[in-house]
Amino acid sequence: MNTRKKSGVAAAKREKDLMRVQGKSVYRPFVYGSKAVLLPTDTSKRPPNTPPDHTHQWTVYVRGVDDADITHWLRKVQFKLHETYAQSQRMKEAPDQFEVTETGWGEFEIGIKLFFPPESGEKSQSIYHQLKLHHFGEDKEAAKERGDPVISQLYEEVIFNEPAEAFYEILTTDPASNARAKAGSKVAKAKQIRSRNAEIPEKEGSYSHAAESLEIHKLKEAQKIVDSLIAEEKVKLTEKEKELEDLKKLET
Repeated sequence: MNTRKKSGVAAAKREKDLMRVQGKSVYRPFVYGSKAVLLPTDTSKRPPNTPPDHTHQWTVYVRGVDDADITHWLRKVQFKLHETYAQSQRMKEAPDQFEVTETGWGEFEIGIKLFFPPESGEKSQSIYHQLKLHHFGEDKEAAKERGDPVISQLYEEVIFNEPAEAFYEILTTDPASNARAKAGSKVAKAKQIRSRNAEIPEKEGSYSHAAESLEIHKLKEAQKIVDSLIAEEKVKLTEKEKELEDLKKLET
């Protein structure tokens, strides 16, 4: 086969791979966030070459829900740190973990850019995370006393609308079966078509419908408390306004 014919075949294959699966949308859930711990004051117990003014060690990351494998649909992740860090743009590629560990003393916004496999034909997507070094929330004082790590994590989903055919196959093929198929396993090849279930589980895992329902219940209860406090303040305000009117009448 001559070079021109080979080039034509390759171009035809690329065009076929990038043909879209009409009417299909596939979403893939993931979590992103950071974990920070207080550095010991004893310099001998701190990471090597840690600046003396750095108070915390932290890790920013992108992971699968409940540590599920996401490297089949997410190829690279770029983390944009504060400009004061050397090599502020850090690229992490599969199969390595999508995370960066550093030390520091201040909180700042970290840019996170997601890159998908070339056969996806998808553009990169950007998200942002506010690094947290200090405890927050109702239990912050108790957590600080216990020396708990500061974890700030968010759930997110990426949606692929009418994905390319080649990428759709990747998205709907079990990663473990796909890996065995590449090694030449006939059994794995027969199982490649097994679809992955991308739905949120009902009860198990950190992100489930049960956990979601509990959070919604908590938010509703909190809203009731806020509404009650607002009502009380309105009553107090009405009373104060009445007192003010009475004083004005006395003055006249």
